[in-house]
Amino acid sequence: MLRFKHLFVTIGVVILCILSASAQPRDSKRFAAIENEKIAYITKELSLTPAEAQRFFPIYNQYSQEIWAIRSKKKESTSTPSPRGVNAFNRSNKSEKQDVLSYDAKELEIKRDYRKKFTEVIGSARASQFFEVEQSFRELLYKELQRRNR
Repeated sequence: MLRFKHLFVTIGVVILCILSASAQPRDSKRFAAIENEKIAYITKELSLTPAEAQRFFPIYNQYSQEIWAIRSKKKESTSTPSPRGVNAFNRSNKSEKQDVLSYDAKELEIKRDYRKKFTEVIGSARASQFFEVEQSFRELLYKELQRRNR
């Protein structure tokens, strides 16, 4: 019975995330499917109870939006073409490295803030484990992409 309840809440959270993702500009069907898989993976790997999942995923959605925004800004700033000339290139290259570092520092700050928020919901051990689980999911996704491209 508890397993059924856990499954029911997980499906509810996935549906909620689909609905919230559809209101965002990045709402392609593929992205929504990946997000759903990610939510299911996180729920399973962190062994979230239904009550924890219900409290955890709204915070996770905020975290995800902030990380997405900072990574998008980082990508925009590093993909802009630099002016020609050796001296201009060196100055531009230095400023881009500083910008990348500032974006990385901001991302680290966001992760620290959200680790505290996650700790309030799921405890410190699983809050720290969350970032490993998230990275693990990215690696699985990348491997699957490589497998499909072969």
